[in-house]
Amino acid sequence: MHSLKRDTLINPSQKRRIVIIDDDLDTQDLIVAFFKPKNYEVICFTNAEDAIKESLKTGHTWDVMLTDLHLPGLSGLQVTIEFKKTLPNLPIILITTSKSAEAAVEAIEKGAYDFIVKPIHFAQLQISVERALHLNSLKGDLNEMREIVKSATTKIPGIIGRSPNFVAALDIASRVATSRANILISGESGTGKEVFAKFIHNEGKNKNGKLVAINCSAIPENLLESELFGHAKGAFTGAHEKRIGLFEEAENGTLFLDEIGDLSLPMQAKILRVLQDKKIKRVGENQDRAINCRIISATHKDLSIEVEEKRFREDLFFRLNVIPIMIPPLRERQEDILPLAEAFLKKFVLESGSPPKTLSKDAVRFILENQWRGNVRELENSLERAVALSPGPSVLLEHFMPLSGLKTKGRVQQSSKSGSENNAENIFCLPFSNQLPQLEEVIQKYIEFAIEKNLGARDKTAKDIGIDRKTLYKRIKPEPMFESKGSQNG
Repeated sequence: MHSLKRDTLINPSQKRRIVIIDDDLDTQDLIVAFFKPKNYEVICFTNAEDAIKESLKTGHTWDVMLTDLHLPGLSGLQVTIEFKKTLPNLPIILITTSKSAEAAVEAIEKGAYDFIVKPIHFAQLQISVERALHLNSLKGDLNEMREIVKSATTKIPGIIGRSPNFVAALDIASRVATSRANILISGESGTGKEVFAKFIHNEGKNKNGKLVAINCSAIPENLLESELFGHAKGAFTGAHEKRIGLFEEAENGTLFLDEIGDLSLPMQAKILRVLQDKKIKRVGENQDRAINCRIISATHKDLSIEVEEKRFREDLFFRLNVIPIMIPPLRERQEDILPLAEAFLKKFVLESGSPPKTLSKDAVRFILENQWRGNVRELENSLERAVALSPGPSVLLEHFMPLSGLKTKGRVQQSSKSGSENNAENIFCLPFSNQLPQLEEVIQKYIEFAIEKNLGARDKTAKDIGIDRKTLYKRIKPEPMFESKGSQNG
């Protein structure tokens, strides 16, 4: 059978290129007529052999392929196998009948992207083509992206990133690591501020000393002064023994003050005095004690705005902000998302002792298109949960869905109850009976539900439910105050 090649559109450099393999010329004409007004270039063949020859001869890298499953000569399944060898990034969409759906599924297992059942529903075909093009532009081929994981890992153990803005921030951190100047690391929650602090400490002159970290927003105001400066025996009720504070514990090392933007103004004044004098006083003592530690601070807030709004001392801001480092959010590090996900996948698979797992295409699409408002920490938490929920060798899209959402959906489907009582049970998972729960119990369950729904992103949770961050931290188990094992970019 003869081959037919029709170049239907001009100026292909500005257009997406679709190749069609179908011996039904009427079907070809319909597809060409549909895509021509939509700024596509369409190249048509009536058999696969001619398409393969053309590809090898001219080196065409088409953007998407539409092929009939039943062709003279090579079948659509064989076309998929052959083209995946030479053009692994090419999305292939099969055109088939409802009777051949099983064969189409087999082709998808061999690498085809999707299939469309005749008679063709052109709106569905357009969606499939556009999704294939969009996904391809984001991630390329999955195997290629896995190779990027290797090259994306910086020379610094435990830090993954190749996007220009992330590398620029890391370069600043590297260059100032050996200085004694105070450093202020800014960035949204979960971007990896503590990872940067650890890197700077390990590269600095104080690397043989301890890195001591404290989350300033996680400690109640009345205890924070004692945590930082220490206290004398009997300084207050419950102070049965003297205790050294974190400034002293970090002697000849580094003190990392995380979320310093949440400090009260009185506590800011005390920190300022320490930075000026290099001395501290334990609570309940009058004796000055010299300290020798490097100060690295971090905040998710814009402290320049906080200064303008009189919520942060300008003099303290200038003391802390000698060397500013801004870590970009994950949504601005698009090329780093999949390498990070692959690294977390490998990490949690190893920790769980399970056989190797891979990410499904839908899971990859979800990972690449998600906004990740909780940044790297949210991505890491999502991978940990997905690995735990995945029983087989492939991590699927459903394994990334919030547990609260799945639970609520299941309870709604299974329950025959109605009314507000049943709705409350579905949302907060409280065992309602004739006895109403205590208000405190409802509040606590609601906060737990909100944190779970936001995948552990506490800043977003506090904002969503209308409370400040300190109140949220008081109601949940505080994060570790001191150095912990940590995680990549978390």
